[in-house]
Amino acid sequence: MTNHGEVFQALRDHLHKTSLVSSAAELLGWDERTGMPPEGGEFRAEQVAYLSGLVHDMQTGPEIATWLDQLSDWSEADDPHSNIGATVRLVRKDYEKQKRLPKSLVEAIASATVRGQGCWDAARKADDYRQFQPALDEMISLQRQAGECLAEEGQTTYEALLDQYEPDAKADQLSSVFASLRGELVKLLDEIQGSARQVDETLLKKQYSVDGQWQISRNLAEAIGFDFNRGRLDETSHPFCTALGPSDCRILTRYDSSWLPGSIFGTLHEAGHGMYEQGLPQDWYGLPPGTYASLGIHESQSRLWENLVGRSAEFWQCFTPLMQETFGEKATPEQWHASFNRVTPSLIRVEADEATYNLHIIVRFELEQALIAGELSTDDLPGVWNERYESVIGVRPPSDADGVLQDVHWSAGLFGYFPTYTLGNLIGAQLYAAAEESLGDLSGMIARGEFQPLLDWLRKHVHAHGRKFSADELVQNATGAPLSAEPLVASLRERYSLVYDVKSPAVSSNATS
Repeated sequence: MTNHGEVFQALRDHLHKTSLVSSAAELLGWDERTGMPPEGGEFRAEQVAYLSGLVHDMQTGPEIATWLDQLSDWSEADDPHSNIGATVRLVRKDYEKQKRLPKSLVEAIASATVRGQGCWDAARKADDYRQFQPALDEMISLQRQAGECLAEEGQTTYEALLDQYEPDAKADQLSSVFASLRGELVKLLDEIQGSARQVDETLLKKQYSVDGQWQISRNLAEAIGFDFNRGRLDETSHPFCTALGPSDCRILTRYDSSWLPGSIFGTLHEAGHGMYEQGLPQDWYGLPPGTYASLGIHESQSRLWENLVGRSAEFWQCFTPLMQETFGEKATPEQWHASFNRVTPSLIRVEADEATYNLHIIVRFELEQALIAGELSTDDLPGVWNERYESVIGVRPPSDADGVLQDVHWSAGLFGYFPTYTLGNLIGAQLYAAAEESLGDLSGMIARGEFQPLLDWLRKHVHAHGRKFSADELVQNATGAPLSAEPLVASLRERYSLVYDVKSPAVSSNATS
């Protein structure tokens, strides 16, 4: 007779060991983008490829199939949303998916990712797209192969890649949602551009010391709840967050003395990611209950703290004294708030205001689908990128460094990742509206620097569930409503009505807790 408890523990131990190897590869990735010497890339690519191959072996070993078969009649796994049930259900799904990928392809992608990111970084600094193009061609070819291996019936190659970040998402459904959102954003932008009130840009044009920005960034991350006993803040060329274990979360930002918002909002964004990682059940690390639900959910956490909290008037009521102390700048909370909510078409996605940010994502979403489908050549990519920016956002990049080379994602093979940013914006706004209704005076809490109630609400409704529920289920359970663009549009109108002559919504959301 099968001892289901012992079998499940064997499976759990195996997955824990897999996470040890996987986290070692992640650590090498963090080092690559923070302190690795420029000439270390080739050997690092070998290291990461080898470890990725080991992880793939462990994820697809025949013993996993044996354990899953033995657990198929275990009553403890009947509830698909229990820790045990979700683990058995999702490990089976992951196992079947990983089995379709050849180990050689997994290793090739891992190697190309390291080399590609190094090539991208050098090409961006040199403003030389042609220097990066061969690495991009290689990565597109590898990702097409992966997508073809992973695609299930009814999925396109691109959707198979998208599924790795946002399970069960369909490109045509996303296109429909994004088109609707784009229409609302265009209306809002028309009102803002026609407003008699405009933002004084004086504060944004001043110089702010990098040392001061580092101190501000650390203080803000700590204030909203990032635990520095279980994480750290570093500097890199493109901000990111990585979890190297249940109590080792690394967030990274960048500093520019001539652009203060970059470090402030980059840090808040990555701290939001980090707090999600820190809020996942520690004793289930490496298993579905201790893993994030989807990248859309992950981005909802970062965008919520960056924008719904960090760009609010109340946030700057709280932190203006810190700005005065650090930089000697005597601006009022209202001036900081207005400056950080200035709306103007811009070249750089990570520096874009909220009203135009999703337009940057729509451009990338459309272009990467065309690249994977073979409908767009990398020869033509820079020119098409510039044309789309001019037609969709109203600006034309003067250089490839500020155009097609501005993001690290495609160099790392992250095709299908970009749509999750807009999904994160939509989900984050809906979660925030539900939290606001549940907690009461959330604005007052933020003005007083009381962020723990909001973080506790997110811990309970999002973080604690890990991957046990799908993204759609999490949103429905937490807010009482399916995903909608209404809360995001309402929150934008409410905030921009404090800065520009735009109509404020009658209600902030239809979400309930």
